[in-house]
Amino acid sequence: MAIQIKSAAEIEKMRTSGIALRQVHEAVRATVRPGATTMDLERAALATIEKLGAKAAFKGYHGFPAALCTSVNSEVIHGIPSDRSVLREGDIVSVDCGVVIDGYYSDCAVTYAVGTISAAAQKLLRVTEAALYAAIDKAMPGGRLSDISNAVQSLCEAEGYGVVHEFVGHGIGKNMHEDPQVPNYGDPGKGPRLRPGMVLAIEPMINAGSPEVKVLEDGWTAVTVDGSFSAHFEHTVAITRDGPVILTR
Repeated sequence: MAIQIKSAAEIEKMRTSGIALRQVHEAVRATVRPGATTMDLERAALATIEKLGAKAAFKGYHGFPAALCTSVNSEVIHGIPSDRSVLREGDIVSVDCGVVIDGYYSDCAVTYAVGTISAAAQKLLRVTEAALYAAIDKAMPGGRLSDISNAVQSLCEAEGYGVVHEFVGHGIGKNMHEDPQVPNYGDPGKGPRLRPGMVLAIEPMINAGSPEVKVLEDGWTAVTVDGSFSAHFEHTVAITRDGPVILTR
């Protein structure tokens, strides 16, 4: 496993990329409402990416057809935007996006509520996002990679939620996916030692029910096997001497 250590200058470039990506998410957030389609979200993202002079990281990546992954309700990740996918009151939609600026990637996911959602869905979003921040708090120099993983698992399983095993976070930098993989499960105190200059995309993917997932016939969209809702939150995080710094805040 060859984990890239970034210089301060490289981390600044990734911060620039992350700030642009946050603006893309703001444009998407403003578009999420009952009656909108997931393709409306895609169009809002593409217009913002173009305006910022960035490049959509996902579009064309291993043949993926869009800038956004838009995953609704029981869709876990990698949902493909479509004019036929209409958002309805009470839905949740996870929006995952990456951009490239000056050769450096950023990656960030947010699960949005569509109108008023149920108390159960609100809790799923709240706990999944809390798990992301609990994991980021463990991204400390001198710690171990699995400390991050365990923070997600312990918090979410305590609430009775299923932690997805098939998909994981990752290193990020000049490439979308770099070493190391960052699972959302595992015992603490294992794996590579965390060092300043590592940059990780930390991304809990949490199901309200069983952790089991399957991929649909489109070859991309992963869904919960039991039909339960799934939430996904992600930040690109640099490990510094002073602790973790969120580059996609």
